[in-house]
Parts: sequence; C-alpha cells; structure tokens
Amino acid sequence: MFSAALDAALADIDTVFNGFASPHETGCGFCHAPEETALLRTPYTRVPLDVVQYYLFEVPDHFDDHSAVMRRLLPQAARAMAEGTLGSIGYGAHGLSRVDWRSWPAEQAAAIEAFLRAWWQDTLTLPEPPYGIDDTFETCATIAGTVLPFLDGWIPGPVADAHLAHCSDSWLDDLLSDSSPFPRWYDDSEDTGVADLRTWLAGPGAVRLRARGDSDLAVRAELVALPYDERWAHPYWTNASATN
Repeated sequence: MFSAALDAALADIDTVFNGFASPHETGCGFCHAPEETALLRTPYTRVPLDVVQYYLFEVPDHFDDHSAVMRRLLPQAARAMAEGTLGSIGYGAHGLSRVDWRSWPAEQAAAIEAFLRAWWQDTLTLPEPPYGIDDTFETCATIAGTVLPFLDGWIPGPVADAHLAHCSDSWLDDLLSDSSPFPRWYDDSEDTGVADLRTWLAGPGAVRLRARGDSDLAVRAELVALPYDERWAHPYWTNASATN
C-alpha cells in the first residue's frame, strides 16, 4: 500500500501523461522489434513491462524523439518504479535523467517532481524496499539533477535512519577519496550534487548517525568536510587501525 502522497502523485502522472505517444518513432532497427516500436507510436495501449524496462534504460540516440518516448512510458514506468516491478533500477542511467523534463510544460514537470519526492519518502518508511535504498536515492537524484529535495525529505525515524546508515556506509569510501558515489550520474549537475551530499552528510547526517549509535560512520562522515590531506592525516585512522 502506498502513502496518500504517492497515490496522489501516481494519479497525477496518469492524468497528465495520459494518451501521449511518439507518433513518428522508428526506433533502432537493430535493437528494437518493430511491433514494440509500434507501441510507442500508439497511445492508450499498454506496453509490456519488460519493454517498458528496456526502453526506459535505452540510450537516447536509439530513438527519433527520446523525450516523447519518456512521456509515452511515464504512467507505466512510474507505477512500476513505485511497485518494485520494474526489475533492477541500478544497472544503467534512467531515461528521465537524460531528458530536460524541467523544460516541459509546467504541469508535466510538477507531476514528475511530485512523484520523485513522494516515491522517495514512501521508500524511506519501508524496512525492506523493493530496490536498494542507495539505488533509489541515486535514481531520484539523477532524474532531479539534485540531491537536496531527497536529503531535506529524509525525515528522521528508526527505519529512515537505518537506511541512512546503509547509504552512508555505501557512499563514504568514494566521498573520502573525493570521488562520486553515483556511477550513473552523467551530466554537469553531478559535481554540485556530490558537494551538497558531502555538506549534508558531514553535518546533519553525521549528527543523526551519532544519535543512532553509529559513531564510526559519524566520524567518517565528518571527515569528508576536511581538506583531503587533513582528512587522511586525522588521528581517527590510527585509532581505527588499532581497534579493528
């Protein structure tokens, strides 16, 4: 069962993107079956879920109008993402992260933004979400082009804080090495996203980790705020080596 916010967001996606198609789509003659490409040209017809998944993560230059294809797939894709029926979401760049959806008509952009926020907040309440919590975060952030709404929406609570500990553990090796923890973030917004994550994780994130009893994670999170040389010269590393 979805939260009321996610139910409303999915209903809005269904309404706003109902009947969209890519009327002149020819697809890739090598990779796409003609009957599957025909579905992209045909509104009001369900696309098999495996085809939705395939097209959603396909490279943009395999379509004549990638933006139109994303609009066509959105009602089914968003619901499958929320239900966990899309298959893996962490193996490639999501198609919505490769289109400029913020330049679409206001009601379309607003529907996508509301869905991402609601999906993320709903996921935070699930002890065992259908996708890895770090994959869900990266999907939301790369589509949105920012981490801030999802960090701001990371409301404290036992389940959400457990997810924070998991994500922090996943991210910190990269952040401490001045690398990006997001392998599928390909546009210019990545640097800002990583910087914003570092700032949040070293501040509010570390406070929450320490309050949860994850003192080791909290210290490492705080270290990402230091310049590189100071970070690795910190006494923590000597102490950690002596106790592990």
